[in-house]
Amino acid sequence: MDRFRMIFQYFQSNSESVMNGICGLLALASVKMYTCFDFSCPCLPRYNMAYGLGIMFVPPIALFLCGLILNRQCLVMLEEWRRPQGRRKKDLAVIRYMCSSIMQRAMVAPVVWIVVTLLDGKCLICAFSSSVDPEKFVGFANTSLVQAQQLLSKVPCKDDELMRNNTSRKAVSRYLRCWSQALGWSILLILIIAAFLARWLRPCFDQATLLQARHWSNYIDMEQKIFEETCCEHSRLFAHKCILHFFQSMRQEIKLHSFNLPREGEGDEGEEDLLRGITDQDQVNKLLNMWYYEKPPLDVSQVTQR
Repeated sequence: MDRFRMIFQYFQSNSESVMNGICGLLALASVKMYTCFDFSCPCLPRYNMAYGLGIMFVPPIALFLCGLILNRQCLVMLEEWRRPQGRRKKDLAVIRYMCSSIMQRAMVAPVVWIVVTLLDGKCLICAFSSSVDPEKFVGFANTSLVQAQQLLSKVPCKDDELMRNNTSRKAVSRYLRCWSQALGWSILLILIIAAFLARWLRPCFDQATLLQARHWSNYIDMEQKIFEETCCEHSRLFAHKCILHFFQSMRQEIKLHSFNLPREGEGDEGEEDLLRGITDQDQVNKLLNMWYYEKPPLDVSQVTQR
């Protein structure tokens, strides 16, 4: 039990590292999913593009949503953005920093999927084989436009009877694969250059503002965790208190059945301090309402003076 508690505390104190690990696992999962996926183009003029582009972009959307769901800071950021002003002002720089951090992590797995599909080339060949100019290839130059589109749509299916003896099929496939790989390497190069510039140009900007935004974004996350833990602890103590009051009110009935009862006030001193005078449901709801609508300002000087 202590080991699980230590692991849980580690995850809480190192949420940023954990999220980086989750993003890496999603990226590896996207590559594994694509390599295990049985890609079979329909080889029909009306469905090739929908199938090819669907395989290229629908799984990245799902991986992007999974990245948002698994990122706990996404919910924290939305709550901070939507909460009423109250007595604590909202810092838009902190919200922008949290949103940027969330989007960067969530985009890792989708970008990996798109780059891998482009480097492989099957999706682009399936999607755009019917859009190739038939005049550029000898095997399709002397056919009608309808026949050329039907033949070009069957380029991804090398086992098709019409494509087995067609010498231009490999030429069309190589042509589209070259474009696909060039596009994939270009996207990868642009991302690497953007990451390089962001890494090396960051010291040229105001570091104090960045440190403040990072600090308060971590504070908002930690404050939410501690508040939830405190609410769980208070719920347990409040439930314990209610159950004790119930059995004390049923004292006469329980005595008739010869049950042994604890003495009055036994073990209540510490719980009474933690409950701090909260004795009914309306008071609990009022405190939770005040926490949401009137969050206390980030100034503990009055408390320290007391």
